[in-house]
Amino acid sequence: MKHIAVIGAGAWGTALALHASRTGVAVSLWARDPASRLLNGAMPRLSAFPLPSSITVTNEFAFRADVTLVAVPMQHLASILTQIETDSPLILCCKGVKPDTLQFPLDSLEAIRPGHAGAVLSGPNFAHEVAAGLPAAAVIAAREKGQARSLADLLGTPSFRLYDSTDVIGVQLGGAAKNVIAIAAGVTIGAGLGENARAALVTRGLAEISRLAQALGGDAATVSGLSGMGDLLLTCTGTSSRNFRVGRALGEGLTPSDAEAAAGGVVEGVATSLALTELARRHQVNVPIIEAVAALVTGQASFQALMEQLLMRPAGAEI
Repeated sequence: MKHIAVIGAGAWGTALALHASRTGVAVSLWARDPASRLLNGAMPRLSAFPLPSSITVTNEFAFRADVTLVAVPMQHLASILTQIETDSPLILCCKGVKPDTLQFPLDSLEAIRPGHAGAVLSGPNFAHEVAAGLPAAAVIAAREKGQARSLADLLGTPSFRLYDSTDVIGVQLGGAAKNVIAIAAGVTIGAGLGENARAALVTRGLAEISRLAQALGGDAATVSGLSGMGDLLLTCTGTSSRNFRVGRALGEGLTPSDAEAAAGGVVEGVATSLALTELARRHQVNVPIIEAVAALVTGQASFQALMEQLLMRPAGAEI
């Protein structure tokens, strides 16, 4: 029997473990505290979904697996990569950019474990819906042609369709940048600017992501796919998104620290906004919405000032 390991027992890691168990394989779910299961056998972050007997919860970092999914927040990825002991391919399921090094997930893997087979999973997926087995789709990207497809075939099901890509830059950037634009979308709703404003902002945010993807060596077409447009639509409109919630709280007048606390959990878009602003500066890419989010979450400028700044920008040709 094939064996899939999942590192990280938060909502996303638990959802992926539940999905993997439906493919008929044995699943190991790494949790910092294996005894943290609730009375109904569910993990705390997804308390409505008891784990089946095919999922073993463990805190052991040494294991054998056909593939390992690493589902931890970006800020913990480097630490986890130094501790796990496995030769299996690693699918990195986090989204973001490391602020100090400006590394995407696969860059961190290459720096810490040179030559280790790796891929990234990204797409418009809320954990509770994947846990429930509702229809969804995502993309797996790997640098080597054919690697992503083989991993997608191993993990995919009719209800969780997995597409493959070799554009690791575009896929990783889309997954990271959508969190930043989701904060901006939340601000527009929290401030009462209306649905027209949100739609315009999301569309122009997509243009910024596309420009930055091309500058970094990615494919602009990828940004129109699941890891770009798809994820952007979900996080900018779904209230389950922590990034959207922190933006909405900012739009309602909360301070950055209070807004992040109110959102609950890790809000990846806050740190990512700073990293992407710096990446754009280095590559001379114009990203006014991303820059505005970075200024807002760090308290460098008020919402009113940033809104006026964006609205006063000269309009030109759309494409």
